[in-house]
Amino acid sequence: MQEKNLMEETISAIATAPGEGGIGIIRISGENAISIANRIFRPFAAKSLNEYGFRTAVYGHVLDEQDRIIDEAICIVMNAQNSYTCEDVVEIQCHGGSVVMREILALTYRMGARAAEPGEFTKRAFLNGRLDLSQAQAVMDVINAKTKASLEMAMSHLSGGFSHKIKGFRNDILAIIAHLEASIDFPEDDIEGMDFEDTRERISLLQDKLNKMLESANTGIILRDGLKTAIIGKPNAGKSSIMNLLLGQERAIVTDVPGTTRDSIEEYVNIGGIPLRLIDTAGIRDTDDIVEKIGVEKAYSYANDAELVLAVFDSNESMTSEDEEIIQLMDKCPGNIIVIMNKMDLSADVNSDIISEKIKGCKGGKIRGIVPMSAKSGEGQEQLEQLLKDIVYGGNTKIMESQALCDARQGEILRQSANLLGDALNTIDIGMSEDFIVIDLRSAWEKLGEITGETIEDDIVDQIFSNFCIGK
Repeated sequence: MQEKNLMEETISAIATAPGEGGIGIIRISGENAISIANRIFRPFAAKSLNEYGFRTAVYGHVLDEQDRIIDEAICIVMNAQNSYTCEDVVEIQCHGGSVVMREILALTYRMGARAAEPGEFTKRAFLNGRLDLSQAQAVMDVINAKTKASLEMAMSHLSGGFSHKIKGFRNDILAIIAHLEASIDFPEDDIEGMDFEDTRERISLLQDKLNKMLESANTGIILRDGLKTAIIGKPNAGKSSIMNLLLGQERAIVTDVPGTTRDSIEEYVNIGGIPLRLIDTAGIRDTDDIVEKIGVEKAYSYANDAELVLAVFDSNESMTSEDEEIIQLMDKCPGNIIVIMNKMDLSADVNSDIISEKIKGCKGGKIRGIVPMSAKSGEGQEQLEQLLKDIVYGGNTKIMESQALCDARQGEILRQSANLLGDALNTIDIGMSEDFIVIDLRSAWEKLGEITGETIEDDIVDQIFSNFCIGK
């Protein structure tokens, strides 16, 4: 009842990003959206917006209660049948200054609208049936996409590609349920094709498809959120130079003075379509400098928490106690590790073979390869990129965007659904009746519906949309 009452209210919010810009948009949605717009907007060439058709850009003034001009603007009215939320929607495109947008927004409140909650426009689109839950989640993924690959994945989900697959799985389960229930209700009719082996094969095939999709879970989440990557190494091994090379700009300070990087530097970088959340850490060494010591401690913390560690060594220096310390740290890292032998542009290479032998005994994260590199010339960058693709795509760089999962929630639902199908297989194997098989299958069907939002609790829906930005 409370949800229904909230849906009956008219909402408004600034729909453009915070800050100043050429254009700002105030969005109003709900039963009174058009009447509110008529009270605050006066077209130049007509008396009211009602004289224009829907989805027409109308030029005029935004006026306050005393008919004072707040701004020149363009107003677009969209009726419920053709709007984002499936409600009457008005968008006022004004100048993008923060003060003018706040003034117009406050005016809509005084006229009867209330402040939209985070993601409430998209939530209304979901509750009104325009989008399913998977598509609604993809809206923010499109906004937050960091690479072309992550954008393509998000757009595939927004277009319904992922939902179509999930609904297909649910329809397949329903078909099996219907066949089993027909044999229960009409046993005397000897339902054609009622064969437990055939049923078992159909369920097993479905389970295989779900497990296949689960293989893309890690890929989808990485493309969406970025791969948390820590660069570690001793002072002057070239960590900051490697970071600058990957970023394509001088982001980190590089000097010959050991200990230049005292705190972590974090940036997103696109490597071959893969977003890396790149963290350059302080050089690891014993030091009496209090500030540098804190930086070293943070380097240890980042390495232990990272999904990928880039361990940078100087290929032109003999093995040192600091190198040994880095290797000991690698031994404890839980994530993937790529070893970078830097400064290959210099003449000597006295460290690579020794490091290679030393890291063979690492028991921590998985060593994915050793890359000879030069931060100065760019040598080895392509090899590093290929290793990253192997880590993210698991050797399958042709994973379809519509198959990749976008978040851990979807992955957990898919895993539980596959397990429930496994329960149905076990029920068949121990010789139980059709009724018990149907119970397991219906549980799997309902669980899959949580991805599209067809069988999901209201509090989960609220939690998902609470992560959206206001105005979307």
